[in-house]
Parts: sequence; C-alpha cells; structure tokens
Amino acid sequence: MLKKILLIIAVILILSLLLLVTTKPVDKDCHEKKVVFWTLQLNTFSEYINGVIAEFEKENQGVKIEWVDVPYSEGEKRVLASLLSNSTPDLINITADFAATLAQKGALQPIFAENAKSFNPQIMETLKYNIDYSSLPWYATSAVTIYNKELAQKAGLSEIPKTYYDLNKITPDFRQKTGAYAQMPTLCENDTFLKILNKYGINAPNTINSNISQEIFNTYKHFYQKGYIPSESITQTHREVIEKYGAGQIGFLQAGPNFLNLIKENSPNVYKVTDVAPQLTADSGKYDFSLMNLAIPKKAKNKDEALKFALFLLNKEHQLAFAKLTPILPVNQEALQDGYFTQMSDSASSDLVAKARIISAKQLNNIQPPVFFAKNKQEIINLLNLTTQTILLDKMPTDKALDSASRKWQEL
Repeated sequence: MLKKILLIIAVILILSLLLLVTTKPVDKDCHEKKVVFWTLQLNTFSEYINGVIAEFEKENQGVKIEWVDVPYSEGEKRVLASLLSNSTPDLINITADFAATLAQKGALQPIFAENAKSFNPQIMETLKYNIDYSSLPWYATSAVTIYNKELAQKAGLSEIPKTYYDLNKITPDFRQKTGAYAQMPTLCENDTFLKILNKYGINAPNTINSNISQEIFNTYKHFYQKGYIPSESITQTHREVIEKYGAGQIGFLQAGPNFLNLIKENSPNVYKVTDVAPQLTADSGKYDFSLMNLAIPKKAKNKDEALKFALFLLNKEHQLAFAKLTPILPVNQEALQDGYFTQMSDSASSDLVAKARIISAKQLNNIQPPVFFAKNKQEIINLLNLTTQTILLDKMPTDKALDSASRKWQEL
C-alpha cells in the first residue's frame, strides 16, 4: 500500500515538473489594450504624432497605440473595406463629409455631448447627429482673400472687395484698366462653385433653379463670354490660379494661407506687392471652411480607449503644437484663443502668413454650415459642374439648364 502511495506521489511530482516546463510565462502584452489609429497622409508629422502617442502611453499604462498612416487617395476605400471586415481600426481620421455619410449608415459610434465641450461650438453644430455627434473635429482650414495691391491701385480701387457682389461689380472695369483679371473662379473644380452657392443658401434640388441661382450663373456666364474671366475658369484648378496670380495676371484669389509661401518662393516680386484680407462672403457675411475629423467605428474593439486618446490628441497643448508645424487651425476653443491666433506681434507685423492665420482663425467664429450628402456626392458635384459648363458655353438657356439639374439632383 505504501509503495502505491509513493508511486502516486512520484507521478504527481513528475507531472507537476512537466507542467512547469511546458507552460509559457504569461505575456504582459496580452493584458494590454491596443488602439489602432488611422490617419490620412500625415507621415510628414511622424515626430509629432509619435511624441503624442508616447506621452499618452506613459500616462495610460496598459494601452498601446498602433498608428497606421494611409495615403489620402485610398482613405475612404480602406475605411469602407475595414468596416466590412473583422479588422476595423479603433480611431479613424476622415473628412467631415465622409463622417456624416458613415453616421447616416449607422457605422460610427456616437460621440456624446459631454465630450465636445472643449471645441468650437459652431463647428460642433455642423457635426450634430441626432442629439450627439458623428465625430470629433481634429483641425480646420479657412481660405482668405489674397490680392495684388499694385493691380488694385492701378484699377483705382478705394477699398478691397468684401463680398462676391463687390468683386463682381469691379470685374469688368478691372480688366479694362489693368489688362489683368480681377478673378479666376475655378467653377468646375470639385465642389468649389457649390461652396459659393451654399453661401447664398443654394444647396439643394429646390434651390438650384431659384431666381438668385439664375442670377449668379448668368453673372459668370456674362464674364466668361465677355472675357472678363479667363476661359480656363471652367477647366483648370486652383493650382493654375496660383500660377497666374504669381505671374501678375490675377488681382484677387481665394486660397488657404499655406499658398502664400508658394507665391513667396516662386514669385518673390509679386509677393512683395501682395496683401491678405478676409474671405469673400455673400449677404450673410458667413465664411466657409474645411474640416478633418476623428471618428470611432461602431465595430471598434476598444472604443473607450480610442475616445480617451482622441481627446488627448485634441487638448490645447497638442492642438497648438500641431498648428505651429503646419498652417492649419485648431478646433480646441482654448487653443483658438491663444495669442498665436489672435495677436500680431510687432516683429511679425509684415508677416503675411501670420496676418492670414489670424484672419482665418477669426473666421471660424462665423461659419457657413457646409453641404453634406447622404449619398451620391460625387455624382451630384459632377452634375453641377456639367451644368455650369453647359450654361457658360451657352449650350442651353440658364433657366432650362438649372431646371434639368434640379430634377436630376432630386433623382440622385
């Protein structure tokens, strides 16, 4: 009996030793939560983003951030593919328009109102979805008016145009007096013309054929046919407008402050006679803007940690640091009120980029809500651009072309 007991004890000891040998030590990483974070073509700022990630991980032991930078042109396609798979990222950098589309399809985790208190309230209003928000804003841009002081003086202007009406009023005379064009609106470049129309409340099938819409289209048609704006206005992009401005052929243009450096580098003589003013508006006096957002997919595995990291990335300190690396505007209200965006120092009094930055930041306090599309965005934009070309090339009367566009828009 004793031998059997000893044998059993021996077997137990051997099995215990074998278990100790074959059992792997517990990997501490298996207890960590990994937040997969996608951005759109921001690898240029890898030092900044990696720094924020390291700081966050230090303050939040047990959470790791895996950063993946995606080419801008592939962003929407990759996000859609990920939403159909089991490998959805936890936090994604997308446009406000795409965020609205995904929210309408129920693909995004709602951001509750208590998490939005730090941000520009007017911008947050544009991200409203039901009682919550579709996403959080990351950074914004808002174009300013860049103009040639020498040409303005030659045209005999006593003040700089503040509205589209002001600029249109001087356009024929400007051409005759200076030999240059007062403006070159890129009327068929993506949604450029839609942004102008939106400031007049023209942003839906039932407004595209209104009286004010017909008046606007007819104004540009008149300018186009009389040669008061370049014929390339219906084919070329803002890049070509910048080049023409640098060649002294354009008096006024709407562009982001970042293009000032391009003008300074490529056309130093024109830059010397360049100044900036607020963006042109319609009667409402509101300014348009562009926005990049951070959203959390509903299929994300670590939603709470993703939100915590997003709010960390969007605090005053990190927003200011990012804005000083590149000409974007912060959306954090405290950061926007920093002197960097509100005060022109004596040493920077001749710095056009600083002046443009302050003007641009101020415009975010009086913004025109953008047009969001539930579906068929690109088809609708293509329709509007084709309609614009049809009218300016006089292939169809304006009223009939806009009635047709209204019907087709409604169908889309």
